[in-house]
Amino acid sequence: MRHDIPFAAPGQVIGLLGGSFDPAHAGHVHITREALKRFGLDAVWWLVSPGNPLKERGPAQMQRRLAHARAVMQHPRVTITGIEARLGTRYTAQTLRAITALYPTQRFVWLMGADNLAQFHLWQDWRAIMDTTPVGVLARPGERISARMSRAAALYAPARIPGRMSRTLRTAQAPAWCFVNVPMMDVSSSAIRAAGAWSA
Repeated sequence: MRHDIPFAAPGQVIGLLGGSFDPAHAGHVHITREALKRFGLDAVWWLVSPGNPLKERGPAQMQRRLAHARAVMQHPRVTITGIEARLGTRYTAQTLRAITALYPTQRFVWLMGADNLAQFHLWQDWRAIMDTTPVGVLARPGERISARMSRAAALYAPARIPGRMSRTLRTAQAPAWCFVNVPMMDVSSSAIRAAGAWSA
């Protein structure tokens, strides 16, 4: 089945939220809506990944995850896409290089929860991501302190944009990142799987 290549108008600023979405849930919806508002984004794309290199167990079947994500996240400015499978990329740095080559007239902001910032230094080519793409970080339960004390946060402290200026991230030149505290929703894919509400 064809994995779509999303449409993007020239000059748009698009937030990219990557993950296995195994399964997508209300927490993903919440931070997506907050990202649109807080960072002044024109659109957000959910990049439903073929698999997470940092996780041993493979996710549920791709088409099932895409279909569920589209049922959960219904917003006119949010696109659910399996573009990584189409591009053949597995790591975020590879995906960003491919997407920016495909969309040379658009700007992209990488979005992540604070839990991902805490272990961002484990990602392949993580410094290349920070050096080329603005990053928007949204607080999640229990991860605020570890994220702010993380290796990435320390190394890129001079590039941090204050939360009160979060909407300037859309036009900032990398390296630039912004940590925003948002009303938090304590729900996770792993908890949903553990409860037996979602199975591969």
